[in-house]
Amino acid sequence: MCSCLHWFRSEGVSRVVALPFDLDAVVAGWAGLRSAMWRHKPDAFNRDEWAYLMGFLSSERLEAPFRQCFGCRAGENGPVASLARPRGTVSVWLPNNVSLLGSLSLVLLSLTGNRLWLKGGSRNADLTGAFLDYVRQYSAPGVLRDLLERQVRYDVFDHLDPRQQEMAAADVRIVFGSDEAAAQIHGSAHPGRGIAISFSDRRSEAWIETAAATDQVLEQLIRVFAIYGQAGCTSPRRVLLLGASEQHAVEFRDRLMALWSTVLPLKPPQHIASGNTMALQWAAACGWDAVPAPNRQAVIAAGPIDLDPIDAPMFLPVCSASFEEAIVHLPPNIQTVGHAFAPGLERPWLEMAARTKIARLVPIARMHHFGPLWDGEQFWRQCFEEVEVTL
Repeated sequence: MCSCLHWFRSEGVSRVVALPFDLDAVVAGWAGLRSAMWRHKPDAFNRDEWAYLMGFLSSERLEAPFRQCFGCRAGENGPVASLARPRGTVSVWLPNNVSLLGSLSLVLLSLTGNRLWLKGGSRNADLTGAFLDYVRQYSAPGVLRDLLERQVRYDVFDHLDPRQQEMAAADVRIVFGSDEAAAQIHGSAHPGRGIAISFSDRRSEAWIETAAATDQVLEQLIRVFAIYGQAGCTSPRRVLLLGASEQHAVEFRDRLMALWSTVLPLKPPQHIASGNTMALQWAAACGWDAVPAPNRQAVIAAGPIDLDPIDAPMFLPVCSASFEEAIVHLPPNIQTVGHAFAPGLERPWLEMAARTKIARLVPIARMHHFGPLWDGEQFWRQCFEEVEVTL
């Protein structure tokens, strides 16, 4: 039962959100976990993942979905336009290639008041399970711990497990994975049952104007790419240097190589370095002007925009292009364009977003930032059903 009513105000009217818990207490529980996170980091997480997760748990970030969807917090006054309440159950199939997504989804969806059933990727480091264990150990007794015990279930199993069918009976199904996996999962549900949301095969790019290619931007690009390499849907599969010549692309590549060790000084595991040695030879054979990053952490290559990239985890191609050429050569499954441009030139970028199928246009440093609007879907908002109210 949703016993707690929370008032928000937008466009001159009040919108009430009904939850089975006090929102301020749950937000305080998540945010309060950060004091322990400063002192203790599980071995399963690297430092960048842990730092991002800590930032995600700020009160400001946790309250943002409510502001975006319902308005600012308000007192119990004014005409009420609608009441939103949890739909009931939300099932989430997590991907194999973006390990932090499960923890972020857990936090974000816990705020909706629905019962959650999350399935971890069966071929991935189990960061979601490790994070749940951590929260249970270090969170203070209270609303958050009660919520996790009462409303959250987490499992890891393969696609033939009968629990797959149980999950498909949820009021909301959210699938991160391939097109085939999403079709199989949604197809197994009873016809017309629940809301089906799919986040499937997508790719992203970084677009940088030459005037905006500062060392700070290049350092942000290195950090963003290094987290997942080519594997993540929000990772830049290609860098497009706008308004530049092919020689500018080579110079940009060399600047990346020079900055790499200052941003990422550690040596990679031997299998990564060995794989990049092979990728370097492969890229050269395919026509790329490729060089190894320090310690062979990656392969950075310059080449024309119509040259096919190679399928290597840490391969980062850099191409020169006009703005119009960049639009023409967008991949059909484009998701995010991470941008860096000179101030005051926003209009061409907005026109590009209007003309194309991109789902996200964000600064390069925010390419991996996860929120309630994803791939053009207001998935977080769809976890609520809305009641028209006239009082």
